[in-house]
Amino acid sequence: MNDRYDVVIAGAGPAGAQCARDLAARGYDVVVLETEAEAEFPRQSNKSTAGTFHSMMASFGIPDDVVMQYTDSVVLESPREHYVREQTGAVLEFADFKRFLVNDSHEKGAEYRFDARVTAPIMEGGEIVGVTYNGDEEVYGDIVIDATGPAAPLAKKLGVVDLERENHAIGIEYEFEGIDIDRPGFADLHDAMMLRLDHEIAPGGYSWIFHTGEDTAKVGLCYIQNDSHERYSRSGFTIDDYLDHWLETDPRFRDATRLEGKQHRGSAHIQAPGTMHTDRFMAIGDTVPSLDPLWGEGINKCMQSGRAAAATADSCLKHDGVEPTAENLEVYDTLWHRDVAPNANKRLLMTQLLYLASNERYDQLMRDLQRLDNDTLAKANNGDLRSIVRLFDTDDVPLLARFAKQQLNLDLGSLL
Repeated sequence: MNDRYDVVIAGAGPAGAQCARDLAARGYDVVVLETEAEAEFPRQSNKSTAGTFHSMMASFGIPDDVVMQYTDSVVLESPREHYVREQTGAVLEFADFKRFLVNDSHEKGAEYRFDARVTAPIMEGGEIVGVTYNGDEEVYGDIVIDATGPAAPLAKKLGVVDLERENHAIGIEYEFEGIDIDRPGFADLHDAMMLRLDHEIAPGGYSWIFHTGEDTAKVGLCYIQNDSHERYSRSGFTIDDYLDHWLETDPRFRDATRLEGKQHRGSAHIQAPGTMHTDRFMAIGDTVPSLDPLWGEGINKCMQSGRAAAATADSCLKHDGVEPTAENLEVYDTLWHRDVAPNANKRLLMTQLLYLASNERYDQLMRDLQRLDNDTLAKANNGDLRSIVRLFDTDDVPLLARFAKQQLNLDLGSLL
């Protein structure tokens, strides 16, 4: 096997495979090192809910045959209210989607090595020049990219990312059949992706039902084990206990059964990224992390970060004599903040504030959303402060005060 490439990528998830796809299409020699065995790829660990939107499908040329169900609306639920917004999307079969990206990038010329667990960077003169994998195997590249997600074996050792434990989100999901998709008293979930804010079910997080056709759906929940979770959680409850509780108490699941082999678990970090690159190195996808903090959308963000890294690598490699120094790779940070996650810090603050609210305030939020126009909602979702302010009233003063105190404590903690 070759041991020198233009680009070495660790991780064959959506970010890594898309980055390889773009680089191979430009004619670069690229190798992807993937921990999982080829025959088992992808296993069901660290699974995405795979809800996305047509903009991602069109931007990245994703075929229809990886789609389980096209959707027409997004539904937000609270314990007693709900809000429906017309917005087309797609629920993907995540395994098929990942295999498509790998196969397509391989056809374009990318090399894949499975059963290849990356362990450490190879350093020369203070710069990364390659990676070791499977103990003593080595491969070298002009640029190295970490797309391994929260494991981040390269980014952590290079001091590029600092994934904080208190920002670690965990999730669980099952696929079911026999769900009452249009239950009286609830929103009609036919061709819909539903997100529910309810601390009884997901303290410090949210749960979901994504329709996948007829009476089937993906059902799951996630939360961050932070102050909000501690405030609303039940003593001794695990994430499995919360999901079981929802299944036992929600009448939509009364006749539902779990599909064999369709249990998925995942994790990510909900925090603002710091440094994302250094000399000859970039971190992409959930390694950064790139997950949208507000609604948890990760596929498009990961794909966009992979594309931004590929464009950045191209800007150096296509010019003789241009070294991929930290200064020359700075364009990656610019593209990330412009295209991948604009207003990332504002959206993170909105997320932290959202999870502090009580169930009663979630009910009020649904009523507020029903009275506001779509333009205001779109602007608020994009971090526009005036539009965000319209979502609050005088009764929210205690909530805002608690939020301000939490932020002050976080700021002080970072200084100590």
